[in-house]
Amino acid sequence: MSSLPTLPTEMNRGSFVAAPAWSDANPAPTLLQRLAVQVERWSRWEFWPAWLVYALLIPRFVRLALRHRSATVFAAANPGMPLGGFVGESKLDILRALPQEWIIPTDVIEPGTASERAAALDRVLRSRGWNLPVVCKPDVGERGTDVRLIRTTSEAAAYLLRVPGRVLVQPYHPGPFEAGVFYVRVPGEPCGRIFSITDKRQPRVTGDGRSSLGTLVWNDRRLRLQSGALLEQLGPDADRVPAEGERVLLSIAGNHCRGTMFLDGGALRTDALERRFDEIAKAYNGFYFGRFDVRYSDEQAFARGEGFQIVELNGVLSESTNIYDPSWSLWRGLRTLAEQWSLAFEIGAANARTGARVPTMRQLLDAARRHQGRTS
Repeated sequence: MSSLPTLPTEMNRGSFVAAPAWSDANPAPTLLQRLAVQVERWSRWEFWPAWLVYALLIPRFVRLALRHRSATVFAAANPGMPLGGFVGESKLDILRALPQEWIIPTDVIEPGTASERAAALDRVLRSRGWNLPVVCKPDVGERGTDVRLIRTTSEAAAYLLRVPGRVLVQPYHPGPFEAGVFYVRVPGEPCGRIFSITDKRQPRVTGDGRSSLGTLVWNDRRLRLQSGALLEQLGPDADRVPAEGERVLLSIAGNHCRGTMFLDGGALRTDALERRFDEIAKAYNGFYFGRFDVRYSDEQAFARGEGFQIVELNGVLSESTNIYDPSWSLWRGLRTLAEQWSLAFEIGAANARTGARVPTMRQLLDAARRHQGRTS
């Protein structure tokens, strides 16, 4: 028996999240256990803050900037995206630029009053013939922030009140498989290639009929390392005691920082899959470098380049997220990131030579500040 969680809808992102109601049957983690978790997180580089990992690449960035005589030419890698997909791009605009038969159906709720937005969501569901649950996410966002599974009209109303900007609505794709397919093509070359594939494993627990979801998270040696993000997403549902044998999905956001485990999916690459993504990528005018996040139900169909749906496409700031495979060393991950960024500069420079606009550093910084203001 499986179940989907009741994800939080009432809490503001970044606000204090109350701990689960620990009891004698579900004791709270001790201070020693919490400290042990923090020590283990720092011993595993996949959990390090992004700024620390990228700080180790500063010498590579300096060399690339000197070689290409520009520190920002990488942002010309995708002339068909604002600033190459650096930050703040519209997910809806990007999805609309892709062949529609390959994307997950997507609609939009524009800003407005609470009643206007609730009515707009109702119109979307009726006109599309969709039933709840649906997935709602900000049109401009990152790292799974405010991605929620909406199962009831009351959850929808609370979500739309809390996220006042433009919101995308997509039918929930049950998967159970999800992958990040990183694609690159050097301008002038006839075909692109899959740089990497990330096999994403969303966090789940199995109920024992006695323990709450919060306790089950803490009893799992890996999930306890991401308990902060998982308990925030579960909200009050962290107190729920699932039935014995019940499989509970803890998060639908396919992001490492939201609890999803990333594995190197190189074994998933096939010639047929690579040809399919090359075909899709070429249909997007001005796209050469980025990561497709996709969901699919049949592994054999996926290997044939069939039966998947694109949830979103990320541009030049995409990561080759297979680096966060727990079995990878830091140095292997850094080598992959260095190769990825070398390609970004190379592709951007090739586009610049044919007339693509290279943004200034001030333009990139201003865009980052505006984006931070929207998401903070």
